[in-house]
Amino acid sequence: MPRKARIDAPGAVHHIIVRGIERKPIFRDSADYEGFLDRLDRLIVETSARCYAWALMSNHAHLLLKTGTIPLSTVMRRLLTWYAQRFNRRYHRCGHLFQNRYHSILCEEEPYLLELVRYIHLNPIRAGILSDINELNSYALTGHATVMGNTHRDWQDVDGVLCMFGEQVETARSAYLRFVTSGISQGRRDDLVGGGLVRSLGGWAALKHSRQDGARMMSDERILGSGEFVDSVLSQADEAYEKRTLARAKGLDLEKLVQIVADHLGTDVDSVKSAVKARRASRARGIVCFLARDRLGMKGTEIARTMHLTPSGVSKLSDKGRKDPLSEQMDRLLYEN
Repeated sequence: MPRKARIDAPGAVHHIIVRGIERKPIFRDSADYEGFLDRLDRLIVETSARCYAWALMSNHAHLLLKTGTIPLSTVMRRLLTWYAQRFNRRYHRCGHLFQNRYHSILCEEEPYLLELVRYIHLNPIRAGILSDINELNSYALTGHATVMGNTHRDWQDVDGVLCMFGEQVETARSAYLRFVTSGISQGRRDDLVGGGLVRSLGGWAALKHSRQDGARMMSDERILGSGEFVDSVLSQADEAYEKRTLARAKGLDLEKLVQIVADHLGTDVDSVKSAVKARRASRARGIVCFLARDRLGMKGTEIARTMHLTPSGVSKLSDKGRKDPLSEQMDRLLYEN
């Protein structure tokens, strides 16, 4: 059975799990851990993402990220490709470091965010690396110690977590600590990391109840949330998929996209596909990069070759194009041509 495409949207919350190939270590010493975190730091700042929780184990890692305007796939590619190359150089090895694709679950923020923060931060205790909450409070390889104020990571959104427990920092921190401690006895939570249908429905109890009532609820193993949330997310994904399918059916490709945008903005194709800094050409370049990625489903490397840009340049221009109010108008125009 073919694997399903990942689902992403600006501002979406994702629980991401990265595993070493054949369960082998992806971190061997403190320099590896810090190298990974330094790279994550840089990418979170550059992409305006938010990190609520994280945990690094010897052979896998958990991240809880809320994406900014840059797609999750771009953020993770830049993180994992860089780290794998660094790791291979450092240990004179070659080949894959990570097991298949990273695993990502799009999460409904309101009911699940804090549950996931707790679950992710308790990883070392569940794994038997640490014995109790006191050790976790100062353990440097999860975000829990940062929330507790015992380590400092500028890129971690501590305020975004603590604000859910109170207005005063110390009061909120105490409430957070009680919340995390109460989760130790829960052990592994399959409903948060691997339940498929069960995850979308909200747990075994909800699944049993829905079957008794003969109800049918939307579910998807890529999504953690209520039936309504799953339905909404999949509808948006289907809309994007339908637009890409229609674009292919109409023969719309990058060359035609550049021509349409250039004509609309009163500039020429050569200027759009060059480093010319004229205002109209520069604006057109951003809109083209955004629509090529978002509507044609093209990879940054493909766009870069045609537009004479670097992949990172495509990402930056795509971000500008996404914010440009003209992009929505151009999006409609594409399907009228």
